[in-house]
Amino acid sequence: MLLVIGFILLIFGANRLVDSSSLLAKRLGVSDIAIGLTIVAFGTSSPELVVNIFASVNKNSDIVLGNIIGSNIFNILIILGISAIIYPININKNTLFKEIPFTIISAVLIFILSNNLFVIENDYIISRKEGIILLLFFAMFLYYTFTIMKKGVDKEEALINNKGVLYHLFFIILGIILLTIGGKLIVDDATSLATKLGISQRMIAITIVAFGTSLPELATSVVAAIKKNSDIAVGNILGSNVFNIFFIGGLSAIINPVKVSKGGNFDLIINIVITVILFLLFITG
Repeated sequence: MLLVIGFILLIFGANRLVDSSSLLAKRLGVSDIAIGLTIVAFGTSSPELVVNIFASVNKNSDIVLGNIIGSNIFNILIILGISAIIYPININKNTLFKEIPFTIISAVLIFILSNNLFVIENDYIISRKEGIILLLFFAMFLYYTFTIMKKGVDKEEALINNKGVLYHLFFIILGIILLTIGGKLIVDDATSLATKLGISQRMIAITIVAFGTSLPELATSVVAAIKKNSDIAVGNILGSNVFNIFFIGGLSAIINPVKVSKGGNFDLIINIVITVILFLLFITG
C-alpha cells in the first residue's frame, strides 16, 4: 500500500515540478529541444533522484543501480516506442549527432566505472571519486547543451511568462516535498517487499521501482507525441537518460559507493546495446 501511495505522490509532485519549472525556463529563453533535454527531462527524473538519494543513504546498491538502468531501458524501449506509435518521431541532425552520443557515452562510462577499467577503486564498485567523474560529465553536458541551443524569446512571451512567478515557485517547492515523501515510501516498501517475497532488491528495483519512477517521462512524452512535438518527446527521454546516469548515478556514488552485482553488470550491457540500437534506428530512419 505504501508503494502505491509513494508512486502517486511521486507522479503528482513531478507534474507540479515540471509545469512550474517550465515557466521559469521560458524566461531564460531556451528552445523547445533544450527544454526537453534539460528542464522537462530533469523534472521528470526527479522521482529517480529522490528514490536514489534514500537508497544511497540506506546503502541499497541494488536499488540505486537498478532504478537508474531500469528507468533508462524503460524510457527507450517502452516510452519512445509508444510515442512513435502515436506519432512518427522526426529528429533533426543536430540532435542526432550532438545529443544522442551523450546518451551512448553515459551508458558506456558507467559500465567502465562499474568494472574498474579506470583502475580507481576496487572491482565492481562505483566509488566516490568515480561519482565525481560522472558529475563532471554532467556539467559538460549542461554546458554543451545550452551553448548550442540557447536562443532569445520575444518581449510578448517574456511578459506572459513573468505572470504568476511566485505561484509557480510555490508549486516547485510543493513538488519537491511530495517527491521526497514519495521517494522515502517507495524505497522503504520496495526493500520490505523484496525481503518478504524472497526476491532480490535488484529485480524489484529494475522492474517495479524503475517503472513507477518512469511514469512522469511516459506521461510527458505521450502528451508531446499527441501534440506532434517530437523535440519534447525525444528530448525528454534523451535528457532523462543522461541525467539518470551522470547526475543521479554520480550523486548516489558520492553519498555511498555503489556495489555492482553480476546481474547489475548484465543490465549495464543491455543499456549500452539498446542505446546504440536507438542511434542506429534514427540514422536509418
